[in-house]
Amino acid sequence: MIEIIKNTKIDFMGKRKYMFLISGVLVSLGIFALVMIWSGHGNMGIDFAGGTEVQVKFSQRVPLSEARNALEATGLKGLQLQELPTVNKLIVMAKGRQSNLSGISNTIISTLRSRFAAASPVVDMSTQVGPKVGNRLRKDAVVAIIFATLGILAYITVRFQFGFSVGAAIATFHDVFAVLGVFYLMGKEINLILISALLIIAGYSLTDTVVVFDRIRENMRSMIKDPVEKIVNVSINEVLSRTAITSLTVLFSSLAILFFGGEVIHDFALAITLGVIVGTYSSWFVASPMVILIGGGKTINRRR
Repeated sequence: MIEIIKNTKIDFMGKRKYMFLISGVLVSLGIFALVMIWSGHGNMGIDFAGGTEVQVKFSQRVPLSEARNALEATGLKGLQLQELPTVNKLIVMAKGRQSNLSGISNTIISTLRSRFAAASPVVDMSTQVGPKVGNRLRKDAVVAIIFATLGILAYITVRFQFGFSVGAAIATFHDVFAVLGVFYLMGKEINLILISALLIIAGYSLTDTVVVFDRIRENMRSMIKDPVEKIVNVSINEVLSRTAITSLTVLFSSLAILFFGGEVIHDFALAITLGVIVGTYSSWFVASPMVILIGGGKTINRRR
């Protein structure tokens, strides 16, 4: 393959202390976001909070303020409205533990149809999620992330060594927490789409980390007398071009979806874009340094 980056001698391990500070901030932000979300203070989607969501498409633009006034006149309170002006679409959400979700959904639809009949409203989607279902989905999402992490630990332990598996698991948690924290700061909705993106990020991070770990393992067999820091530095520099090309390829694809894919998958594409950037960073500055840290600066079993 074409080597875009050749013969680099970057001292990745020499910069690990400074990078650990950055990673510490990202992980702390993610943990804070997780606590706030779990306690119900995040911008939870109806997948987790329960409620109803109606998406209506119009033949022409309907002012958001007029739609809000029309709905509030029916007595509905606490509605969240989002406008998608490029496609003349309106999203109406009523989150929470309402008892009559079908009735609320029907009221929203009938009000928009009667008030904006000239704009030919068409219901694209109507979803209702009860509070019990929302709680179950939230718990299942946490279980899915935990089992994915345990699977990563088992896979890396079998393929490499336990020290490598801990480094990969820490890097995976690092990437998930970093993206979750950024989404919380941005006020983005926490829903099943984001959970799907986080699981994809975990898989991508693992793939990128395994490429680096493979080279470290190979060099440990040939560079017997060299210290682990040197082996890790040489290994990362040797695969730098490969990981950069892979990351840029995925990044360009996710950016294309982010800017041209439309509003519906905008947040999903944003999460993947952030995950690719953070995942590449963690392969160099989190997963690999953790292998040294766990080994206490000594060589890990080089015969495996």
